[in-house]
Amino acid sequence: MSEIICPHCKNPIYDEDVLLCHFCGKSLARTSGGVFGKMRGPGMNWVWIILALMIFVVLLLSI
Repeated sequence: MSEIICPHCKNPIYDEDVLLCHFCGKSLARTSGGVFGKMRGPGMNWVWIILALMIFVVLLLSI
């Protein structure tokens, strides 16, 4: 089993599937490793802008 340390109360948690701390009840901030989870943050704003522009161009061309 792996050990997870709560970022709030610093207590060790030995359950691998837990999302909330057993001791303080706060989130363990475990996010998914999916594509959209990695596309968040200030460095990825250009991806969302390009995606929005592409959708806008497709809508203009379809009219």
